[in-house]
Amino acid sequence: MMKLFIQKFAANFKPTFWSKYCQTELAKDLIIANWCDYKFEGEIQHGKRLEIVGAVRPTVKTYTEGTDIEIETLGDTIQHLDIEYADYFAFYVDDVEKAQSTPGYLDTQFNESKKALAEKEDATVGKVAATGASSDMIIEGGAITSDNCLTVIDEALVKLYKNNVSTKEELAADLTPEHIVACRNKLASLFSENVEYIKRGAVGKYNQTYLRLTNNLYNDETNIHELVRTKKAVAVANQIDKLETCRKEKGFGSIVKGLNVYGVKVVRPKELAVIKVSA
Repeated sequence: MMKLFIQKFAANFKPTFWSKYCQTELAKDLIIANWCDYKFEGEIQHGKRLEIVGAVRPTVKTYTEGTDIEIETLGDTIQHLDIEYADYFAFYVDDVEKAQSTPGYLDTQFNESKKALAEKEDATVGKVAATGASSDMIIEGGAITSDNCLTVIDEALVKLYKNNVSTKEELAADLTPEHIVACRNKLASLFSENVEYIKRGAVGKYNQTYLRLTNNLYNDETNIHELVRTKKAVAVANQIDKLETCRKEKGFGSIVKGLNVYGVKVVRPKELAVIKVSA
């Protein structure tokens, strides 16, 4: 009888539905990780390695009429993105079948779970980006005040522009709450309730750069590492790899558990600047 109950329970739970729900909703909560290159998505499993093939810019040469042109053989730049991070949640439910039939119950539970996963993934991406930045792309911002809040952002932009990042390209600056407030006080006209800004997690825009508030930046106890970058500077691949249930060994309810696996890599270090501000 117990075996039949477990089989019935397993058949009634909808892991595919809830996996897609968690994956979709997880993306909405990401801030740092949502300004990354996701084109490397696919069937992602923990411990796997994805191959990233980058383009090589051809050499532009001067043409002289009547002479043969030189044909260049372009190689490629291959990098690897390891799916090395795995975060999970697990919570107890008295009756999953009943929970699924109660409007909003599992939605609420999964919403809290995916918010926690998003915070953990964001923090991981923030740390990988900060520690993977080139030494010549780091700015010592120190204590942020109303006098230097925009100056340090300008310094980051100059570094990016010198690396041939277009002034027309949209950038993101992930900043501390203190930095955002200083910017707000300095240039209140930058900030609005513009829907397009909000969609990008931003509270304003400055010099083609979305200014975004996050508490998930890497903190080494001395400095917090703010990020200014293009969307292709960091590659991320993630997936809710597993979502399943099991019976609690000592009890009559069930455990719902989910696993989020992902990989993070700085693939274009010239398009990433880090501002180190006092923690």
